[in-house]
Amino acid sequence: MKTLFSAIRLTLVSMVLFAVVYPLLITGIAQLAPNHGKGEIIQLNGKTVGYQKLGQSFTNDKYFWSRPSAVGYNATGSAGSNKGPTNADYLATVQARIDTFLVHNPKIEKSQIPSELVTASGSGLDPDISPASARIQIKRIADARKIPEVKVMALINSYTQKPLLGIFGPETINVLELNVALDGLK
Repeated sequence: MKTLFSAIRLTLVSMVLFAVVYPLLITGIAQLAPNHGKGEIIQLNGKTVGYQKLGQSFTNDKYFWSRPSAVGYNATGSAGSNKGPTNADYLATVQARIDTFLVHNPKIEKSQIPSELVTASGSGLDPDISPASARIQIKRIADARKIPEVKVMALINSYTQKPLLGIFGPETINVLELNVALDGLK
């Protein structure tokens, strides 16, 4: 009987600690973070258009396209496709992405397409692309918006994030931030 009461007491203490105290503590700490723990929101004209750390789908020719997502950019189901490089379904999906990219970028050769533009990331939520992936889309965007390619290139250069301390990681560009800035071009 003594063991039973000890087990019940431990269960109740654990429930209060992990279901009440811990969540309140984390919520309190989050209030000290930028935007009070609601993420890094990107706004345009006072309206929320997305989050800096979550990828989004862009398919219109006047925007930079993001890295494909195996989960449709659904943050609640973050995952990769888990299909190997010899899987027939995976190869068909990648080929369809290549074909779509080539239709929308007719001046590009298949061999020039960066792999990140036709393969999904491990999380399916990648918000960034490489400068090479952005540069290969310049012609399409400049033509669709009827603006000079040099303006688009300057925008890419200004939104390229350098590696941490100049050595850790690759150069990246946040696609949503770049597309919001692109909409701001005159």
